Amino acid sequence: MNAIAESPYLSHQMCAQRYFEDFSVGERFVLPSRTMTDALFAAFQLASGDNHPVHYDVEYCRAHGMPGLLAHGFQIAIQTAAGAGLFPHMVQDSLKAFIEQSSRFLRPVFAGDTLYVSMEVVGLSPGRTTGVLTLGSSVVNQRGEQVMEGTQKYLLRKRSA
Repeated sequence: MNAIAESPYLSHQMCAQRYFEDFSVGERFVLPSRTMTDALFAAFQLASGDNHPVHYDVEYCRAHGMPGLLAHGFQIAIQTAAGAGLFPHMVQDSLKAFIEQSSRFLRPVFAGDTLYVSMEVVGLSPGRTTGVLTLGSSVVNQRGEQVMEGTQKYLLRKRSA
């Protein structure tokens, strides 16, 4: 037997494996909610190197009419990382590539806001042996206001015949 067949990996998958043709438009995936804490702001500022005071200086923000630290757009976009949910576990055997991402920022997000993320299959473009699955992403705050929308595209294998 080969090493993969003997591996506990096969019996330790979080969910059944899915291929391109196993998805349908309208299918929805939710990601865990997250409150944007001061610690998350500090970690993002450190990792990104963005040193504009709007992202780390509360007094600067207040002097400019904001209630607190303003989240960087990429700090919001990363909340849609599919890895936070079950989707990547479903496609771990069929995923070939994460090929595209877009985001549109609709409202500001401040420290203390709680974000709720959902992804929905909005497009399926089949090819011969693979297909492109397009997920629409939506980020909503604790007041039910949409703060970001976007898309992500994944290249998935079709099921072997």
